[in-house]
Amino acid sequence: MANTATNRAQQDEVTADIHAEPVGHGNSPAAWTCVLIMLVGSIVAAVGFIMPSVPVFWGGVVVIVIGLIVGWIMKKAGYGVDGSKLKKSGH
Repeated sequence: MANTATNRAQQDEVTADIHAEPVGHGNSPAAWTCVLIMLVGSIVAAVGFIMPSVPVFWGGVVVIVIGLIVGWIMKKAGYGVDGSKLKKSGH
């Protein structure tokens, strides 16, 4: 019984350590731009799927990939979370 209580206390301590770090919800211009471009791509792909139009569908998929690339480039350029371009802007 005591061993179980000790194991539980150790698990609680590990869980507390994991959750002690800030999550960082991606609230940055890079994240927002990435998500908005990908949202447009998802809508285009959905319309292409419903129509059914293979070129429109794959066009939407390409836009989604472009959104990922743009987000990654913006993050590398300093517009991601804790990026160099955002240090004085209050983000």
